[in-house]
Amino acid sequence: MKKKNIFDKITYIIRGNGHPLILLHGLMGGLSNFQSILDFFPKKGYKVIAPTLPIYNIPLFSTNIYTLSKYIINFLMKIGIKKATLIGNSLGGHIALIIAKKRFDLVHSVVLTGSSGLFEKSFGGDFPKRENYEYIKKKSQDIFYNPKIATKELIDEVFNTVNDKKKAIKILYLAKSAIKYNMSKDLSKIYQPICIIWGKQDNITPPYTARLFNKLLPNSQLYWIDKCGHAPMMEHPKIFTEILEKWLSKFNFKDKNFLV
Repeated sequence: MKKKNIFDKITYIIRGNGHPLILLHGLMGGLSNFQSILDFFPKKGYKVIAPTLPIYNIPLFSTNIYTLSKYIINFLMKIGIKKATLIGNSLGGHIALIIAKKRFDLVHSVVLTGSSGLFEKSFGGDFPKRENYEYIKKKSQDIFYNPKIATKELIDEVFNTVNDKKKAIKILYLAKSAIKYNMSKDLSKIYQPICIIWGKQDNITPPYTARLFNKLLPNSQLYWIDKCGHAPMMEHPKIFTEILEKWLSKFNFKDKNFLV
């Protein structure tokens, strides 16, 4: 019997045509986190592709950030994408940086927002109170400057996820893997253009993390969004897309010699 391979079945959204933007969600995130990008950029001449990370489909012994990076590399190769812009939030940003370092041929540029890779406060440590709904509610609200962004639907989803024992263990494995793979010594080797969009009130990856990314990455620009937490594309989608569109407009993606 043929062994099932997680790379054989890829779930993703694809919209538009043009230079590819690859959306990489965080550990507790999903494709809906990038709804503003999915709605806006296909109308502006970009191909937007959002794969679902197989966080809960990976065997436990290989549940780590390397496996997820390999998943995205295989995914990009399978659908014939080259010289893409990787847009990553939290764990997704960390994955984007690993791919940019390993596969220069696949990555034109990277957009980081609330990215791990240097420092990140764990969502819940060992989830000591995972059965306490109010605790999970507070932790979910802490992701945002405006706690109302953490809707009941979002809180319920997080609560159900961390109270699924198998999912909770995999989340902890991935979180520890991300902490272990600190990229401070790798960033100087990543030469692609990097756009850093950060919330000034990010409690998960605090502002000094963004400044350190900007200092260590050779070709980066840092943009701040005020009254904003760990997920700027959710909390201030209009401002986020405006910053991103302006930054992307610097590149001549329509040049016939530009490989997409």
